[in-house]
Amino acid sequence: MRYLRVLWRYPAITTTVVVLSGVLLLLVLGAPVVGRVVATGYVTVFVTWTLVRMVRDVLRGHVGLDILAVVAMVATLAVGEYIASVIIVLMLSGGEALEDFAGRRARRDLSALLDRSPRIAHVLMPAQIADSDEVTDLPVDEVAVGDVLLIRPAEIVPVDGVLLTETGTFDESSLTGESMPVTREAGGEVLSGAINGSRAVRIRAVRKSSESQYQQIVALVHAAEDSHAPVVRLADRFAVPFTAVSLVLASAAWAISGEATRFAEVLVLATPCPLLIAAPVAFLGGLSRAAKAGVIMKGGAVIEQIARVRAAAFDKTGTLTQGRPELVGIRTANAFDPDELLQLAASAEQYSTHVLAEGIRRAAESRGLELHGATEAREEATNGVVADIDGREVVVGKPAYVAALAPDTVRATLDTSQAAAYVAVDGRFAGVLVLADHPRREAAAVISWLRAHEVDRVVMLTGDVGPTAESVAHQVGISEVHAELLPPEKVALAAALQPRPIMMVGDGVNDAPVLAAADIGVAMGAKGATAAGDAADVVILVDSLEKLVEAVSIGRHTLRVALTAIWIGIGLSVGLMLVAMTGLIPALVGALVQELVDLATILYALRALNGPSSPFPAAPSARTDDADPEAARQRGPRTSGVI
Repeated sequence: MRYLRVLWRYPAITTTVVVLSGVLLLLVLGAPVVGRVVATGYVTVFVTWTLVRMVRDVLRGHVGLDILAVVAMVATLAVGEYIASVIIVLMLSGGEALEDFAGRRARRDLSALLDRSPRIAHVLMPAQIADSDEVTDLPVDEVAVGDVLLIRPAEIVPVDGVLLTETGTFDESSLTGESMPVTREAGGEVLSGAINGSRAVRIRAVRKSSESQYQQIVALVHAAEDSHAPVVRLADRFAVPFTAVSLVLASAAWAISGEATRFAEVLVLATPCPLLIAAPVAFLGGLSRAAKAGVIMKGGAVIEQIARVRAAAFDKTGTLTQGRPELVGIRTANAFDPDELLQLAASAEQYSTHVLAEGIRRAAESRGLELHGATEAREEATNGVVADIDGREVVVGKPAYVAALAPDTVRATLDTSQAAAYVAVDGRFAGVLVLADHPRREAAAVISWLRAHEVDRVVMLTGDVGPTAESVAHQVGISEVHAELLPPEKVALAAALQPRPIMMVGDGVNDAPVLAAADIGVAMGAKGATAAGDAADVVILVDSLEKLVEAVSIGRHTLRVALTAIWIGIGLSVGLMLVAMTGLIPALVGALVQELVDLATILYALRALNGPSSPFPAAPSARTDDADPEAARQRGPRTSGVI
């Protein structure tokens, strides 16, 4: 049954083998004329089918290498080398089969994500939650936010949730590339797609299935698998010159020798399989290796672009910094009480997605301050939030925005790594909430690595105020800073940056426009940053900049392997064509030798599945919760934003 499936999967190669065997049998039985008719008829059908494909490709704007194969098949038929012609058909169909096999091998890590997608959730009904483990099995799409789920040993977590059990151990390797299990404590976030350890645990769902981490990754993988455009472009760069050289050599051989068979003998060795196969196999290998490392690249075009990157732009908060600001000071004005100021600001920040909002709300809750609802609230993107709290108009945001509504606003002096949220109440300046967001420990090393590896320009593009941005930039080694930018200004600056290609790295929802506009958009993590992840070309699933270096390294290694494999194929083909010009390689032998060239090209292209190790092999970035159990306990669903 397995062999029948293989035969069914590759009908062209199966039919060609049958035809070739029949033709050889007819020769043995003394019926060469019948064998020639069968071979000519089959090759004619194959040539016609290939020409139809060529026309469709031309209509789509793709001029490829199939013309060489067509000319070689027609030439061998014209000079009576019909067996060689059938072998060329076998070579082309066999090359496609080899490409498919190599592609399946390269896609194995990507497919593993799709095959493991959770489908059933064990939901505990309200009356069962405290007393028993009796569950109701529901399709994962029917799980609602707030449902309590039972995760049995070795089961896959179906949706993102908060751990209710005291502790739990989870294998997150399919999400982050981290091979060691991670320990979560009660209150810590557990991501869908993680594999539970040896004990049953309970979680409370915080997102629906469609919005959970694993399902977002699956969607990104589908997008990566569906993109094959760069492979075509890379091969096409060599198509016209290789075709021209092959035809010139074949014509020269014919003219010098005066024998038409010499034309066919040369072109047999010019069939385009190395060019058509090498790039797809290498790029699929690169996509697979990146996925295994916790980096989703949306197609081979991204690999090629990131391999050539010459400039990099970074957002600040959540990208170069940890993205978890903590309140470190309350500076009041106009006789406001500190707790009153914090309570009002936190109540207003309930209606904001800004990254500072989470830190302000968390600080108020830790002090036991009750947050009040607003009768009316609106958020001015990147500027601040305005809310009507208990009949008082509360404004929280950037100094310029707050000053426009409260003219007595006074700018605060901030220390290194600090940011400030300015507060006005009923048109009067109420004070400043000072938060600290320290740079990521790996940020300086990543910036240094990029500069040392052909990235000539590194800049910061941020909506934060100048002093805070300059402080963080200085600590991580960035000298060019553009601060207090609105999203359209970020897009304009990214479009004007030189040299190209430029890579933009961000994590917030309002980073989405500039990520989409950059040559390569890189989104830091998929947690709560759906818009950024959708707009980006690369999504880093681990909350660490170190994976950015790995992504660039994988891209460069993959492109290098693809180009080398192409040149191996071209070099061997041209060398063999030169030999064939002397008449030393008959058409039949040449067709068989070309199969070996194809095999060598494919085997080399598979090197993209492996490569140099990460420049940061000892990075514990995916296990930060292990090092800080308290942070793991407190870390809830991450709110994405930008400053």
